[in-house]
Amino acid sequence: MDELHRLTISQAHQLLKEGKISSVELTKASLRRLAEVEDKVHACVTINEDAALEQAEEADKAISGGKIEPLTGIPALIKDIMCTKGMRTTCSSKMLENFTPPYDATVIDKLKARKTVILGKTNMDEFAMGSSTENSAFFPTENPWDLDRVPGGSSGGSAVAVATDEAVYTLGSDTGGSIRQPAGFCNVVGLKPTYGRVSRFGLVAFASSLDQIGPITKDVTDCALVMRTIAGHDQRDSTSIPYPVPDYTKALIPDLKDLRLGIPQEYFDGIQEEVKANLQTAIKRLEELGAEIDWEVSLPHTKYALAAYYILAPSEASANLARYDGVKYGFSYQHADNMWEAMEKTKQFGFGAEVKRRIMLGTYALSAGYYDAYYLKAQKVRTLIRQEFDQAFEKYDALVTPTSPTAAFKLGEKVDDPLQMYLSDVCTLPVNIAGIPAISIPAGFANGLPTGMQVIGKPFGEETVLHIAFAYEQATDWHKRKPPI
Repeated sequence: MDELHRLTISQAHQLLKEGKISSVELTKASLRRLAEVEDKVHACVTINEDAALEQAEEADKAISGGKIEPLTGIPALIKDIMCTKGMRTTCSSKMLENFTPPYDATVIDKLKARKTVILGKTNMDEFAMGSSTENSAFFPTENPWDLDRVPGGSSGGSAVAVATDEAVYTLGSDTGGSIRQPAGFCNVVGLKPTYGRVSRFGLVAFASSLDQIGPITKDVTDCALVMRTIAGHDQRDSTSIPYPVPDYTKALIPDLKDLRLGIPQEYFDGIQEEVKANLQTAIKRLEELGAEIDWEVSLPHTKYALAAYYILAPSEASANLARYDGVKYGFSYQHADNMWEAMEKTKQFGFGAEVKRRIMLGTYALSAGYYDAYYLKAQKVRTLIRQEFDQAFEKYDALVTPTSPTAAFKLGEKVDDPLQMYLSDVCTLPVNIAGIPAISIPAGFANGLPTGMQVIGKPFGEETVLHIAFAYEQATDWHKRKPPI
């Protein structure tokens, strides 16, 4: 029983159901693992040990009464951008360092209703703005495959927690690749659902038309189990779509017969040779599993996605982050001579450099005389990108691309070069612009570092995306490899 922390959701659920282990034992195993590796990887901002053990006891009572669902009694960690009642929610920012929400996000409500055990909150780039988890106001998170490298971002803490078995699964958020890119860097599975598939109520807003909550897990089966729990319509979120939630586990079929997959060539421009070679090998495996592959797909507007994204996302961030004025909650500068100075200094000292950079970019793009030239034009490009995906999905069931153009880069390597940092998400952010689902799954190693394969689906095509990811996973063993920590 020393290896309980290594279990997947489906394995742990079976053992809990059979009474072979208890939720308290499983939770204690995760807490021991946290104590063992956390000082090496710094994945967590808050660990809530006492509350977690109380939740585990409640879960055991429910299980003994015959009430058990797939996530009942399973220990999870939550990205520190989702509101948790009674547990601080910092967004890894000095601005919210001591903020404790009075309510739970909808996804947390859903997990608590099923007696999931919440161990604590994971580190991230401040307000989800970054690709390396180096923009946290508290500390950077290290990649367990090489402690001198980044884990990706902004959900770096969530990906590392799964890779190191600190938690059985985690939740992340994805605005431009923030679930998939760290999943690729850390050799775990990360799914960004269709926009509107999972409620954003209680998710601290970065860019409201792009943000989406999703699971980070050890394998594709677990991803399907978490999605089945967190997906669904929520009246408290005006962008939530009232579609019925399928049983995603029924899509987990190990062959790909009758599926047509497109390979967009634009996603291979400028990527690391080893990443490219791994992906080509992975695509050939998909072909062996029965898929029909078209290597000559073109999505020409992809090259404009990065520029459009870095107008749209900062513009929305500029509007969303205006609420942090030091009056109602969060950090407040106390030594000002007047109200205007207090508001200015609150933002000056409360936000980090990257957040301030994006606020300024967004405010400029929305300002008088520049709105039409930048923001409006970016919205038109967004429409073209969405239409291009729609046209591709008339011919193909899914598209396959790299998750990131490189494997994990060194800590500090891109901190002073924002453009190079932004390019880390060049393969993932078109998906957010179009509002469609995509998954990253382990697909090999480059010089000892994990690389990911991204499968992109049509709107509400999570079942197809999970089907393809599962078939590939069953035919390979990349997901079984663990970091040497």
